[in-house]
Amino acid sequence: MAESMELAKKLLASNVKTLRKKHSLSQEKLAEAIGLSVQSISDIEGCRTWVSDKTLEKLAMAFNVDIFLLFLPQNKDTGDVLETFIYNRLMELRIALKKDIDNRLDQFYIHELHAQHQNIDVSSQKLG
Repeated sequence: MAESMELAKKLLASNVKTLRKKHSLSQEKLAEAIGLSVQSISDIEGCRTWVSDKTLEKLAMAFNVDIFLLFLPQNKDTGDVLETFIYNRLMELRIALKKDIDNRLDQFYIHELHAQHQNIDVSSQKLG
C-alpha cells in the first residue's frame, strides 16, 4: 500500500510540473490561480506533500483535465516508474501464486502417500 501511495505522489508531482509548464504557468501563477502558496506548489512538485481532494479538483480545473489524469503517466519518466511498479507487483503475485501451487502439490502428495500407506497396511492385514 505504501508503495502505491508513493507512486501516486510521484505521478502527481511529475504531472503537475509537466502540465504547469505545458500551460506556460510559473509556480507563482499556478499558486495564485488555485489559492495555494508558492511553497505548496513547490512541495507538490517536489513530491514532499500530499494534497486534499479540494486541491486535486483545483489543479484539474486549472489544467482543464479530469482528476484521474493527474495520476496517469504523462511523460517517459513517470512511465518508467509505472512500468517498474507494475513489473514488481506482477513478480510479487507470481511468487505468491507459485507458493500456493507448491503448497497444494505438497498437500496432494502427502495425501496420496498416506492413502498408499493405508492400502499397504490393509493388504498386509489381509495376508496375515
